[in-house]
Amino acid sequence: MKNRVLVVDDDQSECDLLEVSLSWLGCEVSSTTSPLVALERAAQQPFDVIITDLGMTELDGLELCDRILGTTPEVPVVVVTGQGSMDTAIAAMRAGAYDFITKPVSSDVLGLSVLRAARHRRLTSEVKRLREAAISTEPDGTLVGDSPPIVRVRDLIQRVGPSDASVLIHGETGTGKELVARAVHAASLQKDGPFVAINCAAVPANLLESELFGHARGAFTDAKMQRQGLFVKASGGTLFLDEIGEMPLEMQAKLLRALQERTVRPVGSNEEVGFNARIVTATHRDLEADVEKRRFREDLYYRVNVVKIDVPPLREREGDILTLAMRFLARFAGRSGKGSLAISPPAASKLLAYNWPGNVRELENAIERAVALARFDHLTVADLPDKIRAYRAEHSLNGGEGKQEILTLEELDRRHILGALALLGGNKARTAEVLGVDRRTLYRRLDKYQGKSQGGGQNEDSEGEAGVVESVFQ
Repeated sequence: MKNRVLVVDDDQSECDLLEVSLSWLGCEVSSTTSPLVALERAAQQPFDVIITDLGMTELDGLELCDRILGTTPEVPVVVVTGQGSMDTAIAAMRAGAYDFITKPVSSDVLGLSVLRAARHRRLTSEVKRLREAAISTEPDGTLVGDSPPIVRVRDLIQRVGPSDASVLIHGETGTGKELVARAVHAASLQKDGPFVAINCAAVPANLLESELFGHARGAFTDAKMQRQGLFVKASGGTLFLDEIGEMPLEMQAKLLRALQERTVRPVGSNEEVGFNARIVTATHRDLEADVEKRRFREDLYYRVNVVKIDVPPLREREGDILTLAMRFLARFAGRSGKGSLAISPPAASKLLAYNWPGNVRELENAIERAVALARFDHLTVADLPDKIRAYRAEHSLNGGEGKQEILTLEELDRRHILGALALLGGNKARTAEVLGVDRRTLYRRLDKYQGKSQGGGQNEDSEGEAGVVESVFQ
């Protein structure tokens, strides 16, 4: 989708110049020499970014910026001026400008500024939409999200639900495997029956048989009365065996017999007891590999794996991250009495950039923590856990000879400037001339980059757009 940009400058030649540059950068551009016309257009058309000159006769750029924010506060305004002073920059930011660029405008700087501003606009709109959607009629426990991977999971659940086929749910820790199991139960013909769950990894091996099959009175020390096992308790509903891959081999043989015969023998009893429960299992392990290594019985594997549902990790559900975050935010804000909290665009950007090794469970924990620490009516980057704030994606591509790094724009800018300085023998005046920037800009960049280790962290109090070069005074 092209970024829709409105250019405002009372000098037609400046409008034309910016329009050509932005069109070349792939933007959908319109321009006007009248700030008042710009106000009308901004109120009537959905622009992603507005770029305005500072010194105009009909209405100066600061007043235009202030009035645009009053009518369409979600649209970022970038101020362009030939007056590159700190006072001017501060005045622009106080008026609500998103960014500040000095003339002559570099096409690279312009492109970066528009890209950041447009992304900020989209994040702001998305957070607002999700905040409204979070107050929905869907109860907690519903599979949330519209990303293609989770849509496929929901479709498979609806197809397999009405049958009595055994279901194996596979997914990383924290992806919501029990939630999927409950959804299978809710879609089944036994949905009015009980849903009984047990984590096979959490029960000691010597007690697991008694938990599943029950025991007779006096079967062992402390067995003072007869007890039903979970297979019988789940009759008429669903028995969910979580982390079945952790079950000891000896217990696997007994489980296989129970599934084949549809009966269980309580510990210490000679009587067989029938059950009528659907079996749903889950694991984070690769059971096929465990079968090959003889850690899991092959016959049991095929018995429980009639239909397999793979639950995607959160890093493959990018479109659902903010949806889930807003759902958790609404829940925890309500519990803590903090009313209606929002997520700031910089914080949202950090959530989207993180790779979530702990999946949905980690996201839930991060939002609960952020709500507890929140000082404003919205979550900021500072409220997020350290590892999310400091996270910088490290990617590589196999190409040509060996591996090639994918650099952030900030790191690319750093290497380019320092490389040019080295090639020109440390001559800063010549370097500034070749790079097309003034000396003050170069000196500020050098102060920033020469004291920074390669691949160093990002200022956590910045806008949160990881790896984007700041364009003030460029």
